[in-house]
Amino acid sequence: MTGIPTPFTADDYTARMERAAQAADGAGLAGVLVAPGPDLVWLTGYAPPAATERLTLLVLAAGRDPVLVVPTLEAPDAEKAVGAPALTLRDWTDGTDPYAATAPLLQASGRFGVSDNAWALHLLGLQKQLPGTSYVSLTEALPMLRAVKDAAELERLAAAGAAADEAYGEILEVAFAGRRESDVARDLAGLLRRSGHEQVDFTVVGSGPNGADPHHEAGERVIEHGDTVVLDFGGLKHGYGSDTSRTVHVGEPTAEEQRVHDIVRAAQQAACEAVRPGVACQEIDRVARAYITGAGYGDRFIHRTGHGIGVTTHEPPYMIEGEEQPLVPGMCFSVEPGIYLPGRFGVRIEDIVTVTGDGGRRLNRTPREMAVVD
Repeated sequence: MTGIPTPFTADDYTARMERAAQAADGAGLAGVLVAPGPDLVWLTGYAPPAATERLTLLVLAAGRDPVLVVPTLEAPDAEKAVGAPALTLRDWTDGTDPYAATAPLLQASGRFGVSDNAWALHLLGLQKQLPGTSYVSLTEALPMLRAVKDAAELERLAAAGAAADEAYGEILEVAFAGRRESDVARDLAGLLRRSGHEQVDFTVVGSGPNGADPHHEAGERVIEHGDTVVLDFGGLKHGYGSDTSRTVHVGEPTAEEQRVHDIVRAAQQAACEAVRPGVACQEIDRVARAYITGAGYGDRFIHRTGHGIGVTTHEPPYMIEGEEQPLVPGMCFSVEPGIYLPGRFGVRIEDIVTVTGDGGRRLNRTPREMAVVD
């Protein structure tokens, strides 16, 4: 799983754009407008300069050829990077109105799905040109657009998971006691990069009472003998995400710490075993939550059980009460219940799971027992 995966083909990108256009039509949208970000990369293979205020916009609509609007100075790079030859480039030059150039590509009225990270400046400019249009986020309108992964995407997610597992195995060998959380976090980030991650998104190291904060930023607290330590880390490898959590202990845990860890581990196991096609996303949350509640810690499980993962480390679907979307083979998401005791310690265990034809398969393989570290 450490080699370079097979590149996505022009047919892959064309099929994704067609799927997005058809999904938008089925949802009653006039089309899809995609600004720079993960959606644009997934649909076209193009990642424009990160810091640009110039309008770049992919326009997709059922029955119409896809068009990518780009600034003239970036058109050569876009032409080389775009993975689908069926995609037409339309450029605009500095000093002209990019919204006037884009407006003819859109219906004069209707509701468009827009990628979540689009600039308000650009949407307001388009709406000024086309006052009959309105906009809704893609997460709201088409939450499952990227949710079902194909074989090539699953290969990348599996490789990212294996790389994160490798980093976890190696972090267990470093010293914890007497070092700052930030020191261990820096070690962990380095191990992720060494395992092939081109981007590290987070390295949570929550020791002792800091472990009771699920999104604790690794800080200057010195880790002590007797601490429970929550490790939550991930990033991107070959453009696809990893995200895993394990809870370790500096020296032997107390009976209470071990019991809380055992409860979380059993809840996570039960939730993973509940994964199968047709089960509602909320059912995965219900299974984990019911186990923890039955053990007396329901009010200390304070977040959803999971989130989707793909070209970003957090995306739909979400394993939470109220999400009735049924699981479909190819969906990938985290299963990460936790218990958090303020002022004392926390425990979280997380794996990425993909839905198979008859169940679920973990993409993380490291032991889930509480590891004892130095």
